[in-house]
Amino acid sequence: MALSNKSTMIELELSSPLFFFCLVPLLFLFFINCRTSPKTNRSSSSSNKLTTKLPTSYPLLGSFLTIVKNRDRSVQWTSDLVRSTPTSTFILHRAFGQRSVITANPANVQHILKTHFHIYQKGDIFRTTLKDLLGDGIFNTDGDNWKFQRQVSSHEFNTKSLRKFIETVVDAELSNRLIPILATAAASKTVLDFQDILQRFAFDNICKIAFGYDPAYLLPSLPDTEFAVAFEEAVRLSSQRFISVAPLVWKIKRVLNIGSEKKLAEAISHIREFAEQIIKEKKQELSEKLSLDSVDLLSRFLSSGQFDDDLVTDIVISFLLAGRDTTSAALTWFFWLLSGNRDVETDILEEIREMSEGTVYDEVKDMVYTHASLCESMRLYPPVPIDGKQAESDDVLPDGTALKKGMRVSYHPYAMGRLEKLWGKDWAQFRPGRWLEKNPAGAAAGKWSFVARDSYTYPVFQAGPRICLGKEMAFLQMKRVVAGVLRRFRVIPAVDDGVEPVFVAYLTSKMKGGFPVRIEERAGRGGA
Repeated sequence: MALSNKSTMIELELSSPLFFFCLVPLLFLFFINCRTSPKTNRSSSSSNKLTTKLPTSYPLLGSFLTIVKNRDRSVQWTSDLVRSTPTSTFILHRAFGQRSVITANPANVQHILKTHFHIYQKGDIFRTTLKDLLGDGIFNTDGDNWKFQRQVSSHEFNTKSLRKFIETVVDAELSNRLIPILATAAASKTVLDFQDILQRFAFDNICKIAFGYDPAYLLPSLPDTEFAVAFEEAVRLSSQRFISVAPLVWKIKRVLNIGSEKKLAEAISHIREFAEQIIKEKKQELSEKLSLDSVDLLSRFLSSGQFDDDLVTDIVISFLLAGRDTTSAALTWFFWLLSGNRDVETDILEEIREMSEGTVYDEVKDMVYTHASLCESMRLYPPVPIDGKQAESDDVLPDGTALKKGMRVSYHPYAMGRLEKLWGKDWAQFRPGRWLEKNPAGAAAGKWSFVARDSYTYPVFQAGPRICLGKEMAFLQMKRVVAGVLRRFRVIPAVDDGVEPVFVAYLTSKMKGGFPVRIEERAGRGGA
C-alpha cells in the first residue's frame, strides 16, 4: 500500500509568518470564547445527523480561530463540513484571503487524480515538509523524477520473484513470531497493545522486503530496536510539522537545531546512516555474485544501475514508510470493528475453515468475504484519511468550484466513506455485504462475488496514475494475517463496554493510546 500525500493538516496551515505573531494578542479572547460558546455535535459511528456549521470567515483572520479550535480532530471536523454541503465540497478561508478546497465529491476526485492529473501535484508545502525524511523518493516528488521512479518501481512490483519473496517473508513472520506471541498472551491472560504488535509485525516485514534486513522488532520481549525507534520518532516528528500553527515555527527550530527539530534531525541521521551501511554491504554482496539471487527491493534497484546511492536510499525509505504504517493501520481498525460484529467474524471463520491449515496465497486470494470485510473497514477508517494536492494552474472542478494557481485542494476518503449519497442510510454500519452479491447460476451458483466500487468513490488506495503499486500485495498480506490469527484466536478489546477508540491522524490513521486487547485461544482446530 503506497504512501500518498498524507498531510492531514496541510490545507489548514498558515502561509504568513507575520500572521502568526499578529494573532498572539487575540488568542486569549478566542480561548474564552471556546469555553463559553455552544459546541456542535460530532458525527459518530452511530449517527447520521450533522449539525456542523461552516466556519465563519473574518476579514484578515479568515477561519483561523475555528481551525485552531478543531486542530485535535481536524479529520472529523473537516469530514463533518464536507458532508454538510450540497456538493460535498467547501472552501476553507485562511489568512489574508488565502483559500484551500476540501472535497468528498467523486467527480472532483476523478478530475484531480486522473483527468487533470498534470495540474494537481504534491506541491512545495508537502515536499518541503517531508524533504528531510523522504528526500526525493517516489512519494515526495513530481514530474519527470516521479515518472521515472514509478516506471522502474512498477516493473519490480510486477515480478513473480518479488511476490514470492513477499509471501515467504509474511508467512515466516506470522508463523514464527506473531502467532507464538499471541499464544503466549492467551495462555498468560496478558493484555497486549495490538496496534503496537501489528506495527512491529509490519515493520519487520517491510524491512526484509525493502532492505533484506531483519530488525527483529516483533520478539517476545518487544524490544526497542534502535532503527525502529528512530524511524517511529522521525515519522511522528515529521507529522507534527503539518499541524504546526505556522510553518515558520518548525523552520526556525530547524535552523537553530533546537527542540523537536533537533530530535528529528538526530532520528533521520540515524536512519540514513543505517541505510547507507546497508547499501554499502548490499553493493559488496552484489559485486561478488554473478547473478542476482537477492530479491529485496534494495538489491533490485541497485542492480538496475539507474539510481545513485542517495536516491536509492530515498526510494527505499519511502517504501519502508508506506509498508509499515498503512497495512498495520488497516488491520488495527479491522480487528476493532470485528470485535463488535460477531456475525461478521462468524462468516469470516466459515470462509477460513474452507481452506487448508497451511493456507497458501492462492487460497487467501479467494477469501471473498474477508476481502469485502477489509474494504468495509477501510471505508470507515482509511489508513490515509485525507490527501492534498496543489493546483499548478487555474482550474474549475466539475462541481463548479474555482481554483487559482497555487491553491491547495484535498480529497477526503474518511468523509467519503460516511456520505449517505454514496453508501446509503446505513453508511454507519459495518456491513461487508454491501460489497458482495450472490452468483445466480453456473458452477459458482450461490457463492459470493466481490463487487468493487470505482476508485474515485473509494480512493483508499489513491487512483489514476498514482494508484498504489502495492495494493494487491497489501490485500494478500492482510488476508493472510486475518486467516492466521482468527483461525486460532479471538481478539477481545480490553476496555469497558461502550468505550470506543479515539481516531487520530499522523501520516496515517491510528488509535490514540493504542489498542489494548486480550487474546483467547479458540476451542479445537479451526475454532468455534
